[in-house]
Amino acid sequence: MNRIGPKGTYAAPALEKAFEIIELLADHPDGALVSEMAARLGRSVGELFRIVIVMEKHGYLQKSAKTDRYTVAYKILDLAYRATPAQNLARAAMPEMQQLARDIGQSCHLVVPNGGHGLVIAREENPGTRGFSLKLGASIDLIVSCSGQVILAFSSAQNTERMLDLAAALDDRPVDRPPLMRRLKKVRDQGFDSRKSPITYGVTDISFPVFGFDGELAGALTIPFLELIDGSQKVKIDAARERLRDSTTAISATLGHHMS
Repeated sequence: MNRIGPKGTYAAPALEKAFEIIELLADHPDGALVSEMAARLGRSVGELFRIVIVMEKHGYLQKSAKTDRYTVAYKILDLAYRATPAQNLARAAMPEMQQLARDIGQSCHLVVPNGGHGLVIAREENPGTRGFSLKLGASIDLIVSCSGQVILAFSSAQNTERMLDLAAALDDRPVDRPPLMRRLKKVRDQGFDSRKSPITYGVTDISFPVFGFDGELAGALTIPFLELIDGSQKVKIDAARERLRDSTTAISATLGHHMS
């Protein structure tokens, strides 16, 4: 039950604890055990345990199957984007994505990090009669996909390590890090990634990073370039890649990012 606090203000103890947990975990991207949260917040485990379980049940926190540590889930970012349209990555990207698809005759999709996977949060289909595209909400393998490696390559070292740990735990597979790190360095050095699709014949994935106002990676915009056997595509792959570069630069600028 809510109670009246000092000077006529209202207090909701459970809600206050939930906010404290979110703020604490925001500063600890590697996550924390309930016992660690309790110690850092000066509260008992009993005070926080049920709140953490409820937050996990509703998708605001996620628990590592490997370490039992809790981290903030993507749902909070999703709510923040929907509640603050000016900061909505998908909304900022869609005009550019629509124009990009028209200009090159190919589909494109926007991927954000989501724990140990990537998540397609926006897509624009090829305006023509033939094309290839991913579904909205599709889960993306960070380790092997073009979008995933762009996300890993341009994220901070700490976030990259965290995503790799989560990916390994979620998919129950080891990650051979030395060759992957060499690959990610190559992606960073060239500023994008491009390779034959590991899933679909005839598709070459091209992906560039999108950055936010704080200079941190916001997502990856990707073209699954479908090469038609009759050569009738309106734009060749090299030109499509440069057009994608321009689009990600424009989206980043809309988000407030300034190139250094």
